[in-house]
Amino acid sequence: MRKIDVLGIGIGVFVAGGLVYVVLQVVGLDNLEAGIWSQLLLVAGLIGWIATYITRAASNKMTYHQQREAYEQAYFKKRIDELTPEQLANIQAEIDQEKSQTK
Repeated sequence: MRKIDVLGIGIGVFVAGGLVYVVLQVVGLDNLEAGIWSQLLLVAGLIGWIATYITRAASNKMTYHQQREAYEQAYFKKRIDELTPEQLANIQAEIDQEKSQTK
């Protein structure tokens, strides 16, 4: 995420909180109640966002993890494509030998 995106989101949340405050006042709540409810909604939204962040981080669904996995797969595919059939056969024989030794 770029710095400008973070600034935009921050300003958007600030403006949304102000709009909620004004709407609650128009609905009929006094200044104190409208402030409490708008803060409650902001905190609830923040807790929800943190919950989704923790879930994505715990399950490795973050953009960084996905990009790194895609890079590693492309790197290994390129390396395998560069091998000759004889080298591939040798590697396969080594893998088979290791599998038979571990059983």
